[in-house]
Amino acid sequence: MASRQQLTEQDVTEKQPEAISDETMGPAVLASAASVGLSLYYYFIRGERQLGTFIGLWPPTILAFASYFNQRKMRRQLETLTQPGTKLREAFDSMMGNR
Repeated sequence: MASRQQLTEQDVTEKQPEAISDETMGPAVLASAASVGLSLYYYFIRGERQLGTFIGLWPPTILAFASYFNQRKMRRQLETLTQPGTKLREAFDSMMGNR
């Protein structure tokens, strides 16, 4: 019978956790960067300082929502790991997004 360390190394070879988090944060980072660009446009080019400042507050909000949803996803993955009767291979497959 394989040890727990060997099972862990075998099951976690396809996707790294960093790649999963990059997939989730990608659209949020792009939306935040676009919001900063739009804010600078309104503030400096159009001269609408109030609107530029308002739009400049969007990036932290967008990133906060993305972080919240990422944390919810991690919490669901941890719950599947801690359920009684879950096999180690099934838990890792679920956690790495293979299911």
